Amino acid sequence: MNIKKYILSAVIALSTLSLSAQTDRPGDIDKSVLLGFEYEINAGINIGGASPLPLPAEIRKINSYSPHLNLLIGTTVTKWFGPESKQSKWGISAGLRFETKGMETDATVKNYGMTIIQDGKKLSGKWTGRVQTKYHSQQLAVPINAVYRINNRWKVNFGPYIAYAFSNDFDGYVYEGYLREGDPTGNKVSFEDDARATYDFGDDLRKFQWGVQCGGAWRVFNRLSINANLTWGLNDIFNKSFKTVTFNMYPIYLNLGFSYVF
Repeated sequence: MNIKKYILSAVIALSTLSLSAQTDRPGDIDKSVLLGFEYEINAGINIGGASPLPLPAEIRKINSYSPHLNLLIGTTVTKWFGPESKQSKWGISAGLRFETKGMETDATVKNYGMTIIQDGKKLSGKWTGRVQTKYHSQQLAVPINAVYRINNRWKVNFGPYIAYAFSNDFDGYVYEGYLREGDPTGNKVSFEDDARATYDFGDDLRKFQWGVQCGGAWRVFNRLSINANLTWGLNDIFNKSFKTVTFNMYPIYLNLGFSYVF
């Protein structure tokens, strides 16, 4: 499945729809809102990464970080409460979004839990040196939020989300350092000059994740909004049985995008 193909198509479609929306006034309310419902399609990008909180002692320095191009597309339905839905302040929304989350980092670590592959053989222990990591996940997420409308232009939201990851990758390589097999006093295996060894923890990532999100939207025109939402995962991206990495890592992302309101 090529998520970039679908999302780029959606972005083009939303841009085309927004051209017709530019003649509408921000204060106008669609008939669907009068009936208490509001429907949106959304597109945007995720910026962030999976991070331990706080940064553990094993990670001595972050040498580089790349957020990658993490795209999303989805739909949201909002139910506004009250006899006058046009003037209602409170509502509840439910959505479905197809998104990618990922990052690439290079870090200097000490006594970092690691299982590497060297000459086809697995070695486990504590790594001291440089670690290059790439994380990538494709997910279906369902957010359920309380929504408050400040005025005809602005609204804010807060609530939980659940997500299912149907594709997970967490891999990379180690270099310029050494591995102590078993524990910090074990047999020393050194990697110098251009020597490196790979690792792959993709099979140890969770399929189900959950967390909270909060954000807001600004209605630029009657049918076009600009959105920003912070999503904060509350469970470790790794399965509970995974013990190689000794600290929890949480997905924290800011998604920025726009919506077309029907």
